[in-house]
Amino acid sequence: MEIAAASTVSVAPQLPRLTNAFSRKLGSVSSLSFGSLKRNYCVGNAKLRVSASSSVDVITADKISPASFLDKRETGGVLHFVKYHGLGNDFILVDNRDSSEPKITQEQAAKLCDRNFGVGADGVIFAMPGVNGTDYTMRIFNSDGSEPEMCGNGVRCFARFIAELENLQGKHSFTIHTGAGLIVPEIQDDGQVKVDMGIPILKAQDVPTKLPGNKGEAVIQAELVVDGVSWNVTCVSMGNPHCITFGTKGGPNQKLKVDELNLPEIGPKFEHHEMFPARTNTEFVEVLSRSHLKMRVWERGAGATLACGTGACALVVAAVLAGRANRKCTVDLPGGPLEIEWKQEDNHIYMTGPAEAIFYGSALL
Repeated sequence: MEIAAASTVSVAPQLPRLTNAFSRKLGSVSSLSFGSLKRNYCVGNAKLRVSASSSVDVITADKISPASFLDKRETGGVLHFVKYHGLGNDFILVDNRDSSEPKITQEQAAKLCDRNFGVGADGVIFAMPGVNGTDYTMRIFNSDGSEPEMCGNGVRCFARFIAELENLQGKHSFTIHTGAGLIVPEIQDDGQVKVDMGIPILKAQDVPTKLPGNKGEAVIQAELVVDGVSWNVTCVSMGNPHCITFGTKGGPNQKLKVDELNLPEIGPKFEHHEMFPARTNTEFVEVLSRSHLKMRVWERGAGATLACGTGACALVVAAVLAGRANRKCTVDLPGGPLEIEWKQEDNHIYMTGPAEAIFYGSALL
């Protein structure tokens, strides 16, 4: 069954009302009838009554597009959005092309990202006017309200969002200004998005990390003590900081089993370690072969996610520098695989993967 949904979600502190209208593609069905339904719910000290009766008109998915849905301008504290995901890393996309300031605050973004009281997402992404000759600007607020420099899965979702808003067909590329610099995604004929992620940054102070460089100015397979345990780590920036580890100290034959990690326990200890003044994303890597890697990620500001595009790029760099992998690899993430290539000719990293629209919604702010 193919489903698109338009939903209205209240993220106001008082939660005065909560309504949902779903649109589904159900063959030739144009409406659904429901018997009368009344339920009472308690939210804090307030009682919430939800009732439904009569019939609900169903809008088929093939009649909805981001451009047509978002054509409804925001009025009365309502934000229209489209939700996308890249390998399960999910984002609320906002058409912000008419302003260089985000339409919502970081606090509102955190409420929207709440999976119990909001829409639910790993972040909110704003499509904004380009600067310095670029086609567009991308900004993102994490689920905790913080603002990262960039997001690899997010930029693929951004590219698909723009393509649909602008009705771009077939293979197409454009330039995006981000906090990590210029990013150039290219939508492929099969709908996948290939992104030139730029040149990895290895200089310790630019990552940034307080760990001293042990390979020139780079931190490669260095020791980091986390909660009394010594780990081998490599530090790479893709415009945002990453700490990559293949396991604890104990010899090159020791192999990390990423599925056995207690990520919610160990992840925050890496993220907030004193050696990372801007906090860090952390990738735990299992080498399956020289062209096949597996990772789990703890993202700065978002926690455990199903995928991290910049993290997949950073770990291939770390694996190559450690002599563990080739320059072209498949990286398995909990949400699915990404294809990553670190080209020797131009030193750029290229990431290829999917991005899909999930539903269209309106949020009460």
